[in-house]
Amino acid sequence: MIKISDVSVPLDYDSSLLIKLAAKAAGIAPESIIKLEIAKKSVDARKKNDIKFIMAFTAEIKDESRILKRKNRSVTPFVPYFCPEPAKVELNKRPVVVGFGPAGIFAALILAKAGARPVVLEQGYDVDSRKKAADSFWLNRQLDPECNVQFGEGGAGTFSDGKLTTGTKDKRIRYVFEELVSNGAPREILYLAKPHIGTDKLSETVKNIRKKIISLGGEVIFGAKFCDYRVKNGEINAVVYEKDNVKTEIETDRAILAIGHSSRDTFTMLNNKRVAMSKKHFAVGVRIEHLQADLNRSMYGDFAEHKALGAADYKLAIHLPNGRSLYTFCMCPGGQVVAAASEPDTVVTNGMSCFARDGRNANSALLVGVTPEDFPEDDPLAGMYFQQKTERLAFKAGGGNYSAPVSLVGDFLRNRVSSSFGNVLPTYLPGTSFALPDSYLPSFITETMRLGIPEMAKKISCFKNEDAILTGVESRSSSPVRIDRNESCQSLSVKGLFPCGEGAGYAGGIVSAAVDGIRCAEALLEMS
Repeated sequence: MIKISDVSVPLDYDSSLLIKLAAKAAGIAPESIIKLEIAKKSVDARKKNDIKFIMAFTAEIKDESRILKRKNRSVTPFVPYFCPEPAKVELNKRPVVVGFGPAGIFAALILAKAGARPVVLEQGYDVDSRKKAADSFWLNRQLDPECNVQFGEGGAGTFSDGKLTTGTKDKRIRYVFEELVSNGAPREILYLAKPHIGTDKLSETVKNIRKKIISLGGEVIFGAKFCDYRVKNGEINAVVYEKDNVKTEIETDRAILAIGHSSRDTFTMLNNKRVAMSKKHFAVGVRIEHLQADLNRSMYGDFAEHKALGAADYKLAIHLPNGRSLYTFCMCPGGQVVAAASEPDTVVTNGMSCFARDGRNANSALLVGVTPEDFPEDDPLAGMYFQQKTERLAFKAGGGNYSAPVSLVGDFLRNRVSSSFGNVLPTYLPGTSFALPDSYLPSFITETMRLGIPEMAKKISCFKNEDAILTGVESRSSSPVRIDRNESCQSLSVKGLFPCGEGAGYAGGIVSAAVDGIRCAEALLEMS
């Protein structure tokens, strides 16, 4: 097998054209190709009058050794990815995994494949019950603090775009993708440069992985809130959870804490027990919402309506004279802004798209970095308290009934409260109320937004639309806390306790969290 890279492909193509173009790039005759598969596919939109795909292929060809001897930078040997399954083990006690988001799911999967029969504790409910809880909140303003957009099967990523982009480099990433595909995710995530699953397909995929874990001897307990643990001689020896007002203790000497970035009760409990924790960087801001059609024209010009391109996306970062940066995060093409609160009397926003990305609006988090230096006090939970304060202020600014405070971009830049919507209508449920972000965000964040949005407009024209909507508050992009661990992924305070994933401060999205879950499971299995 060979790999043929950097092949320019027009938007309108079929399989026969791909064979011809791949053969031309490799300097061989089309009939020399026995089998051809797409290995990578990305959009090249640098020239708005000549938008195309850039592809790479894996190919089975005739006379492969002779072709590889040629000096052609587009042709290299293809080495198939192989990730060995974990070796079978026999543990004296069943390991416990706390949390069933991406990190917890993949940690539990590896442990189950190793024959370790993990017990998974998830505060929220299964994904089907969770959908009902989210709908009840969005439509009826009835928040369930135990099961919502943050808590439940699949973690916060279940109600998102299912984006699988990551800046990390790790061989385990391919393992994650292949497991997702084998459990129902679209096969195209294996080769798209910006893969996504969509909330609708991700829900079923997560459910299928749970079934696999159980079939391998694992156990998943929903509605089980991790509330305490026991230590003997500096080593964990039990985990305590509460379900239906009954506390249950599980004896174990190994537990993975994949608790997610919103598990504030757990952060508080760990801090009270003097587990080593520290403040970390995070970000706070708003959701910005544009018309998807305007964004498509901004990014693709005359090709905006081409079916092969789908909904356009973007990623921006602006460094500003005040020493701060404004950047976009979790961009959701053709999606909606969703109510993502997990505590009473707070407003939190997130973005969500289905696989088709066919909604009227595009939205993205618009964030300003918050650093430990912004909180000079020693309390490791200072950033968490900051998040809570902004969320409570946003609740008040929205009217005190879970409506979100919104502002048109033009009015925000002029420091005036909006009075009516323009050509962009909000997608947030259960409702919105006009208020400036200044009413719930500190001045260093709103100042940075006012400086940065005009700069972003120089890069993407739809940012010039003064009718674009800012919905607040976006406060859960990452954990404000790091639960400190050593090189073997164990807590600095408790042997056998493995802080893991985004909530523990070691990941920043679905893929990196899943990879860290695998890493922690491997470390647990190697623990002496």
